[in-house]
Amino acid sequence: MQADFWLERWRNQQIGFHQDRVNVHLEQYWPALHVPAETAVFVPLCGKSRDMLWLAGQGHRVIGVELSPLAAEAFFVESGLSPTVTREGDFECYRVGEIEIRCGDFFDLGAVDLAGVAAVYDRASLVALPPDMRRRYAAHMATLLPADAQTLLITFDYPQSEMQGPPFAVSEDEVHALYDAAFEVVALVAEDVLTENERFRKAGLSRMQERVFRLRRTSA
Repeated sequence: MQADFWLERWRNQQIGFHQDRVNVHLEQYWPALHVPAETAVFVPLCGKSRDMLWLAGQGHRVIGVELSPLAAEAFFVESGLSPTVTREGDFECYRVGEIEIRCGDFFDLGAVDLAGVAAVYDRASLVALPPDMRRRYAAHMATLLPADAQTLLITFDYPQSEMQGPPFAVSEDEVHALYDAAFEVVALVAEDVLTENERFRKAGLSRMQERVFRLRRTSA
């Protein structure tokens, strides 16, 4: 899956993955991570997610990374904010207050870019990637995060043969396979969500679960 796929989705406004409200799992389970206020939170493949506003409202500095400049610009316009824009290496950086979106490729990030990050919020990043890219993504994330950094990870689990992603199906077993080498993985909840997702029912899914995990980067 190439960058052009996502750039085209944003150009054509094919963004069914975007939520207009704050994610309920973020509101419910973020406090369980006990991430100190005033620490930085990383939001990969952030799009124009309103969850970034919620995280900033909890006292965090928010660092998003997003491939599409249209998504970054839409976030600030729809939030009524006027960012400053600067070029820093491989990234065009949009900043207002405690929120920063780095427009560029996630895989161009280095550990220095996320120095001091205490936590990651991943709702629509891992599930946006096909299997080979998920492996590369998880491995790269392990190189980026300092020891003890936590992640709130949200995935979808459904029969992949019944629907072509994205979002792709990511089971609990796959989460462990991807992350166990460098993270402590704790499953927090698995909820049946097919009845409340009409577009997935129309796609022919027979079942769909939303799974929430807490990951902690180990020192290994």
